[in-house]
Amino acid sequence: QLQLVQSGGGLVQPGGSLRLSCAASSGSFEFSRMGWYRRTSGQRRELVSSIGRDGSTYYVQSVKGRFTITRDDDRNIIDLQMTNLKPEDTNVYYCNRVPDEDKFWGQGTQVTVSS
Repeated sequence: QLQLVQSGGGLVQPGGSLRLSCAASSGSFEFSRMGWYRRTSGQRRELVSSIGRDGSTYYVQSVKGRFTITRDDDRNIIDLQMTNLKPEDTNVYYCNRVPDEDKFWGQGTQVTVSS
């Protein structure tokens, strides 16, 4: 059973950077596409960025040019490099397959952007 563990969040000032990591504590990234999600104001999780096994990427408009997603299938890690962070990026970030499955939601990692 695949288990995903998110890490790398923290408190950063506006304009700062963070690198989030999603690791498979057991199992492997057998899925074709993996992504990072965060909650919207309505508490629904929105897809922030995703990456396929072929390296194709997707970014929601609000993070384009600021976030970069990468994957290492040998190490079973999905990273999200976040730069030029804004207060509106404050959220709990989760990784999951795309499309998401309830059984793979983990605890997430908190990102807080504040001066």
